[in-house]
Amino acid sequence: MASELVWYVSYGSNMNAARLACYLEGGRPPGARVSYVGARDHTPPREDFAVMLPGCLYFGTVSRVWGGGIAFYDHDADGPAAARAYLITAEQFVDVAAQEMHRRPAADDPLESVVLGGLPEGRHQAGPGIYETLLRVGERDGYPMLTFTAPARSVEVAFNQPVQAYLDMLGAGLLQAHGWDAARCRQYFSACGVLEEAA
Repeated sequence: MASELVWYVSYGSNMNAARLACYLEGGRPPGARVSYVGARDHTPPREDFAVMLPGCLYFGTVSRVWGGGIAFYDHDADGPAAARAYLITAEQFVDVAAQEMHRRPAADDPLESVVLGGLPEGRHQAGPGIYETLLRVGERDGYPMLTFTAPARSVEVAFNQPVQAYLDMLGAGLLQAHGWDAARCRQYFSACGVLEEAA
């Protein structure tokens, strides 16, 4: 059933709980260019925890929402990558993914059956888009830990500097989840190639 729980693992701006709330409840995050309709189920996450993933964070392409580079996750690169896992329903995960893919949440989304299956192969490519590759990155309390990213590896994508509003959103999430101050965030972003003057 779509009410089955999964861990949604965010390594980008959705580490900020207020940012994720826009995907669940609807709204526009500070500094963003677009508003979101929200998920079919507006229930907040049941719990969350900080996690360090194997792999790395990288920035590329151009965000429609923020301008500048967008955060992606390369599971097979050197790391680690800081993230935050939220316990939500499979339906909510699919609705968040749909909005990241610039689609409206829909009851007949074929991703729902994929997510409910737990991604036993560890990866599912829903399409060629930048957030259309789903990954299983672990398990906790019997629930799969899932995220989405671009299909390309970090070494295959040209770096693009993220804008400050986007970095601020990530930084707020890193503070909430990991307790990192601004200096620690700058160090982390610098290791991902972000220029010091923009961080």
